[in-house]
Amino acid sequence: MSTVLKINASLFAANGQSSQLAERFVAAWQASHPGARVVERDLTTHPVPHLDAARFTAFLVQPEARSAEQQAVVAFSDALIAELRAADVIVLGLPMYNFGIPSQLKAYFDHLARAGVTFRYTANGPEGLVTGKKAYVLAARGGVYAGTPKDSQTAYVRDFLAFIGITDVEFVYAEGLNMGDESKHAALARAHQAIADLTA
Repeated sequence: MSTVLKINASLFAANGQSSQLAERFVAAWQASHPGARVVERDLTTHPVPHLDAARFTAFLVQPEARSAEQQAVVAFSDALIAELRAADVIVLGLPMYNFGIPSQLKAYFDHLARAGVTFRYTANGPEGLVTGKKAYVLAARGGVYAGTPKDSQTAYVRDFLAFIGITDVEFVYAEGLNMGDESKHAALARAHQAIADLTA
């Protein structure tokens, strides 16, 4: 039985356009993959603390030297990583805020990137240790940015996932959602068709 990890990063939780696209994707995936298990992580209703010096230091301290607070920080990160490792498919609902990814998603990524755990440095450069997974990114945007220099999201998310070992990544875009009803309806229709094609 496959496991799908659905991650919502919208400030509006399940009501965000990106979250709704992710939900649509997962529903279609379940329809074509009976028995698939779905795990949901909403980064707004259950936020991940932003990385600070204390949390970063906790990752670096040797296990036997960690304080109780540092052990709790590492245990929290370990749980997020275990959840990711247990998934066969990752579905990420990704809104664009001010040309970038939501800060809550960055906080989540910062707790996944652990040297010696999710990646390691080798003589040939970094090597990702979270492998054998497929990721789908449902990107919702008010304007139109894909393929332009203003789209910092796509490269960043792709590069981060590849850094920890997830290299099979598919993006679905719903753009122009704030450019009038006609633009919004057309964009959502295209995204819905892309989802149908990917989950068929």
